[in-house]
Amino acid sequence: MIMLNLFIFIFFNINYIFSKEIENSSWINELNGVYEVRIYSDKYYSIAKYNIINNEFIGTSGGIYFYDNYYYEVQEFNSMDSSFVGDTIFYSNVKINIKNDISMMEIDGKTFIKGPDEEKLSGSWLMSGIERRGEMRMREINRPRKTMKLLAGNRFQWIAYDTSKKGFYGSGGGTYTAENGKYIENIEFFSRDSNTVGKSLEFNFEIKEGDWHHKGFSSKGDPKYEIWTKRNQ
Repeated sequence: MIMLNLFIFIFFNINYIFSKEIENSSWINELNGVYEVRIYSDKYYSIAKYNIINNEFIGTSGGIYFYDNYYYEVQEFNSMDSSFVGDTIFYSNVKINIKNDISMMEIDGKTFIKGPDEEKLSGSWLMSGIERRGEMRMREINRPRKTMKLLAGNRFQWIAYDTSKKGFYGSGGGTYTAENGKYIENIEFFSRDSNTVGKSLEFNFEIKEGDWHHKGFSSKGDPKYEIWTKRNQ
């Protein structure tokens, strides 16, 4: 009976550590200039792979993640192989180790280092409004065609995709800061234009009735005003 109680304690302790560490976090694996970045934001995740030496975007995938005694993912987008969209991927050996206050996650045969904690704007956001020629145009966020932005652990990634068509239409990401009403994106990859890599974009931002409003200029210098709504399904 004592051994059983010990097993249950260890099991739930491991479960607690994993759940606590993975929520609203980002993780990085780097090898010879190739970055693989995982972002977990609420119950959604994204994986981006890119080469920081030649600014090459390699690919991205993501969707919904679950941890219920074991870890698995349901893919909503995959730029490398759209046939995986809708599939559930199970991982048999996922674990988190904490050593000298550094958290490391082992998954898919790779080791990822946890990025810094950053709570500001952390979440899974869907674009719900965009200004066109001076007029704000609202979008239905629960439709299959989405533009989603994940923020956690000072990392961000946006992805444009369509679950019904298994379509991928673009992605970009990097690091971000959000202080005193200023939101700054430092771009490390962009699937549509590698010349954008290295740029920093600054926006004024505020939260209005739970929605994230930000206003500034795009990487091409065009005025940009967007509204983002927290994803709830």
